Amino acid sequence: MCEATPAAEITLPDEEHSARRARAFLSEAYCAAHHARVLDEAQLLVSELVTNAVRHGGPPVLVRVSCDGEGPALHVAVRDGNPQPPVRRDAAPEAEGGRGVALVDIISDRWGVEHDENGKTVWFVIS
Repeated sequence: MCEATPAAEITLPDEEHSARRARAFLSEAYCAAHHARVLDEAQLLVSELVTNAVRHGGPPVLVRVSCDGEGPALHVAVRDGNPQPPVRRDAAPEAEGGRGVALVDIISDRWGVEHDENGKTVWFVIS
């Protein structure tokens, strides 16, 4: 059972290094009850989503992490100022980018997008 503290969140600058800061934040907020694989995979996915938020979404970029307390599920959400949904692309093998949404779809247990008048939140659950 997850014994995490209540949800934690951070607002990040709209800058390229924000993905690194999001990974560090996730490590700090991470519930030790989860398997190390969950942290590794969550860090990869939050990095992809924050990079997308910085490149395509705009400020503010907000990361929120929580555990449901009912099991091993880790919930991560990334908010940005663009209401447009993320786009899953078929990246060429040699491309350096374009795989973020596909990775979230493949690795997470489930994910989704919530929209409002100020932007969107892309979230995923991993256990």
